[in-house]
Amino acid sequence: MKKAKSHPAILIGKGLPEFENISPKDIEKYIPILLKNLNIDLNHLEIKFIEFINTNKPLSWDEIITPISEIEEKLRWSWGAVCHLNGVCNSTELRKAYSSQQPSIVRFNNRLGQSEAIFKVLSKLSLSQSSQSSLNKTQQRIINSELLSMKHRGVGLIGRDKETFNSNSERLAELSTVFSNNVLDATKKWTLLLTKPDEIDGLPKRSLEAMSKAAKEAAKSTGDSIESNPDKGPWLLGLDIPTYISFMTYSNNRSLRETLYKAFISRASSGEISNNNIIEQILILRKQQAQLLGYNNWAEVSLANKMAKNVTEVEKLLEELRKAAMPTAKMELNRLQSFAAKNTADNDFQLSPWDISFWSEKLRKKIYNLDQESLRPWFPLPQVLDGLFKLCERLFEITISPQTDSYPTWNKDVKLFNVLDKDNCHIASFYLDPYIRPASKRGGAWMDECLIKQRLKNGDLVLPVAYLICNQTPPVGASPSLMSFEEVKTLFHEFGHGLQHMLTTVEYPKAAGINNVEWDAVELPSQFMENWCLDKKTIKNIARHWETKAPLPDNELEKLRKNQTFNTGLATLRQIHFALTDIKLHSEWDKSIGTKPDELRRDIAKTTTVMEPIPEDNLLCSFSHIFAGGYSAGYYSYKWAEVLSSDAYSMFEEAGLDNEEEVQAIGKKFRDTILSLGGSRSPEEIYKDFRGRSSSTEALIRHCGLTGSANK
Repeated sequence: MKKAKSHPAILIGKGLPEFENISPKDIEKYIPILLKNLNIDLNHLEIKFIEFINTNKPLSWDEIITPISEIEEKLRWSWGAVCHLNGVCNSTELRKAYSSQQPSIVRFNNRLGQSEAIFKVLSKLSLSQSSQSSLNKTQQRIINSELLSMKHRGVGLIGRDKETFNSNSERLAELSTVFSNNVLDATKKWTLLLTKPDEIDGLPKRSLEAMSKAAKEAAKSTGDSIESNPDKGPWLLGLDIPTYISFMTYSNNRSLRETLYKAFISRASSGEISNNNIIEQILILRKQQAQLLGYNNWAEVSLANKMAKNVTEVEKLLEELRKAAMPTAKMELNRLQSFAAKNTADNDFQLSPWDISFWSEKLRKKIYNLDQESLRPWFPLPQVLDGLFKLCERLFEITISPQTDSYPTWNKDVKLFNVLDKDNCHIASFYLDPYIRPASKRGGAWMDECLIKQRLKNGDLVLPVAYLICNQTPPVGASPSLMSFEEVKTLFHEFGHGLQHMLTTVEYPKAAGINNVEWDAVELPSQFMENWCLDKKTIKNIARHWETKAPLPDNELEKLRKNQTFNTGLATLRQIHFALTDIKLHSEWDKSIGTKPDELRRDIAKTTTVMEPIPEDNLLCSFSHIFAGGYSAGYYSYKWAEVLSSDAYSMFEEAGLDNEEEVQAIGKKFRDTILSLGGSRSPEEIYKDFRGRSSSTEALIRHCGLTGSANK
């Protein structure tokens, strides 16, 4: 039962958003009111700042940064709630409301980022000697970052250039939204009803239960009613990730695997739902924006505030990893081809892309006697969470417990947890939204900010609250959500992001948590946490059979460990292919070169893949990370940060993972540096404080089992 509205929930501006009270109509009604009020606040602030500029009065942090932050936080809080709901509760009405207000949001952000009064007063604050002596290093870094950000938002532009820049900004925001919606719509639209036993041969019971349930729900949504059960069907095949991965891994029906693969890899690439033209528009507009700002291309803009200083440095890292991975990847593909050919009746059998997951699983079983699907009962979500929380207590001196009092939420499956320090003081919270909802929730997994840690003017402290979103299989019947090991790693990954957000000691919202952290360092805590999934003590807490409570047998654990280097050459090349495609699209591609973005990507594939993409492969049309997310000219960040995370974990290995005293000491150091300091200092400086030196690729290459392969 919904609460009666006492005020417009979208305009509260503090505390947890009242998600149930934020309707599409509220968005359309109250966002304009919010923007009107913020424009008035900004007008007053600019007048005040102009007075400061025209006098010799010494400037202070609280007079300048604090009121700017207040305006930005009001907007982030309200529009952030709308963006969050658009991602997890997407509907036709919400999508329409979101799209109707997005241009106004972009216009206000442009006005804020292009305010000459703000830019001049920040410059004066940065340069004045009195300010330099009174500002701490974090404050100085924030000001410098703000000045660079404003330059990138067009503060130095005038006349027609400024008009063009602002128009492009609005258009880019619109195109990114359309791109994302198209991927979601294409994913939802494609389904195939299976009715014959040979169509579902090989699929695990878990998948049949989910597909049977999907068939019932699809019929119900059209007003029909069908009888369906996991054993007799019918079963609805779709493009949601849990169903797709399961079918590609276990289905014995090669023809249907081919059909599903081609549907997945060609999402949003043809007909009414196509992102092909949108991709070109985005790339053209980004390059225009870069040139208006005085850069040659968008990659230069992106790298201006990252650890990597230029495209050459990015390509150098990717090439180092490519050389290490390529020989191993070729060997892995040849091994897979030989194994598949020996186990089929077709003497001329040749692997196709839709065979890779299927035969990899068969080979994995033969080499390691590892059946990953059969291990799901040992990874029920409640037990995995318990083990994850115990690991955090062990490493970071925190305890995590569910919120028992009522709290606002957007779905019945969403839970709120509180984080307590060693003195039992509440220091943060997070929402966990674990299950897939194909009709209304975008795919993938992510962490986002609900509330950011900050000290208010009255002295009150706002505690950080994170959103942790996954898309795993929901509970079926009496069974809880039984996770694959990959889903366990995904949860640990996103929780790593959440830890950096929640354990920050920085009280300036512009540098708290992940804010002001260079993008290619943001993945460090998340990838670091993945390393602990197979730690001996952690796995004992995570992996217990949901019915018998028996721990995962030691021999199965050893198989999982060995499996971590299975086909890592192919997996590494895949990420390098994505990263190199991204950086070259944003540094080299231009409509005038006469090739399509996909043609450039296929040319890159010649040296970054060991199996040529098929004609139907339109990967770019669903590459949301770079066309609808924050990773444009930054996808390499995953590999850049993986170098950091592997090197960081190797510090624990060198001390001895069984040496509990050392593990806890290093864990505390990790918290006190990388997790605590956020964007208050450069990531290079913070990392050296933790590790005692710069990072090396040695640990990553070793963890991937690629050591020495570059010389083979």
